[in-house]
Order: sequence, then structure tokens, then C-alpha cells
Amino acid sequence: MTDVTPSTPSSRVRLRGALDAVPAYVAGKPAAAQAGVTAYKISSNENPYPPLPSVLDVVREQAGQMNRYPDMGVAALTAKLAERLGVPAARIATGPGSVGVLGQIITAFCDPGDEVIFAWRSFEAYPILVALAGATAVQVPLTSEARHDLDAMAEAITERTKVILVCTPNNPTGPSVRAEELEAFLDRVPDDVMVVLDEAYLEFVTSEEAPDALAIHRDRPNVAVLRTFSKAYGLAGLRVGYAVAHEPVAEALRKTAIPFGVNSLAQAAAIASLEAFDELDIRVKELVAERSRVVAALEKQGWEIPDTDANFVWFGVGERTAEFAAACQAAGLTVRPYGTDGARATIAEREANDRLLEVAEAFTRS
Repeated sequence: MTDVTPSTPSSRVRLRGALDAVPAYVAGKPAAAQAGVTAYKISSNENPYPPLPSVLDVVREQAGQMNRYPDMGVAALTAKLAERLGVPAARIATGPGSVGVLGQIITAFCDPGDEVIFAWRSFEAYPILVALAGATAVQVPLTSEARHDLDAMAEAITERTKVILVCTPNNPTGPSVRAEELEAFLDRVPDDVMVVLDEAYLEFVTSEEAPDALAIHRDRPNVAVLRTFSKAYGLAGLRVGYAVAHEPVAEALRKTAIPFGVNSLAQAAAIASLEAFDELDIRVKELVAERSRVVAALEKQGWEIPDTDANFVWFGVGERTAEFAAACQAAGLTVRPYGTDGARATIAEREANDRLLEVAEAFTRS
């Protein structure tokens, strides 16, 4: 009998060599159904609350115009942000989520061989975006308290350093950098090195020692602030973020942006969310209260949880990370494991948080 299995022709296309160094982004897995229990996805730091009715109404209205291109300049949202933050509109640059804006930053600053410094572990997209630019990631280990080691990051600066990323609060471990140590660090950074303060979880911060990033930005032309509507605002599915940077940098970020990267629904929802922030802030405070309750219970169980200013907690279980994640999965909870470093669990619905506490307590006895 003749074999009719189709053969795949060999390819001679030439992909960029830089792709060989790009790690794969690992997204939080959806919750797996468990017999007799509600499954919860607590792996992606999503806001567990549904959109506000007022925001949904605006999105529904805007959806009727989806046959039209969005405003490429994102003018209405830019003006609203400038008014809310007290900065010139020319200092605002938007993009599809804060990670999209960060990609614009790396593109604007980095040529192949340039260096980008960041703590590790920190946001998983950092090494991906750096590698895509052909730049070199310089990863500085966190301290024993799961904090940025800013002294070590300052020591890592070389003539090739173009950008430094400071994730505060740090994802996935939770602590914010302290204002005093950040100012001391910035005093050591050369003026021609861009420092990005990534504040994706800003609204959940309660530490009195946390920095005022916008005030720091105003005094330092080489500092940009990165924020998102994905977490506290609950717009993760619409993808909209922004940077506050001095005019030359903000202009460069607009040049490196994908045309029409912020869609019409995202812009309308972001503006409506800013206008409804008092309602959203109630939800944020409830999540912060839940965070405090969960952390206190975990510490009572004997866990050493880093001081978290975000909407998640970090379990530094090391070599037992996969085991801990499996125990959570068996209970209907999907957490986010990070190799053999630890696992991150989002503060979610109270039932999910209570179940996390049950799994954590059982794990301490195993």
C-alpha cells in the first residue's frame, strides 16, 4: 500500500536569533473543576468582583461603534488621567496594559547588547521583553525578606545599562520598596539611565514607608511611573495601562506604541472606572481587609509571609512548590507556582481564601 501521509516541507526562513533567549510567559491556569466543590482561579491576581454596573453600561454603549477605529491618541483617557494625577497630558503614554507600555519603553531605549536591570524574582514578563529587544537581562536576587536589594542593583549598573525596573509592590512576592531606600538608590543611578517604577498594584498599598512615585518622578527626569487598569479597576480583559514620564520619554513611548493599541471599549471603561473610583475603592478596601485576615491566619499557622502590599500572598516553599500547588489544586484552587522558588495566591472570594487557609494549615503538618 502506498504511504499517502503528507510530508512537511523544510523551511528556510530565517528567524531572529534573539528568539532563542526568550523564555515563555506562563499565564495563570484556569481553575480545574472538582467534584462537589466550587473551583477558584487564584493564580492571576484578577479582581474577583464583576465590573461596576455603571462601567458596564458605558461599555455596552461603546460596543455599538466597534466598526470604527479607536482614537489612536487615546485623547479622552489621557486628558482624564492628566487631570486626576496632576501632570501635563504630554507626560502620559498609554498602551495595551502596563506590560504593553513596558514593551514600548524597552523598544525606545534598548539596542541589542544593552542591559536592563531588575530584581528576581519579579514580574515574569521582564526577561521576555528584554530578550525580544536583543538586550541583556541583569537579574539581581531578592533579599531574604523577598524585597528588592537596591544596593546590589546599584552595584550592577554598567556603561551598558539603559533601563532599571523597580516593581513596587513586587510581583510575585508582595513587598513595596521603602521611600527612603529608593531615594538613596536613585541618587546612585546615572542621569542617563531610565528607572521605571512599576506600580501595577498601587491601589492595594497600605505601607506608610511606600514611596510617592509621582512626586519622585516630578523631581527626576530619568524616572517613569508605570500603572494599569487591570488589577484594582478590574479591567484585565480589556488591556489598558499607562506610563507617566517626562515629555521626551513620553513622546518616545508614543512613537513605539502599536497603532490603535488601546481599543475603544478599553478607553471608555477606563474613563468610567476613574469616574467611579469611590465605588471601586470600597472593593479595594475590602480586598485589603481580606488580605490582612489571610496573612494573620497564615502567620498564626507558622508561615513566614513577606509583607505584602498587593492583592496576593507569597508562599516561599522552595523545592516543595509543585507539591504545594498540587495540594491547592486537589482542593479546587489554582495558584501560581514559580519553579522551585515558591507559589503566589491571589486574595479572592472569602470562600476561596478560607479554603487556601485550610490547605496551608494541612501543608504545614505534612
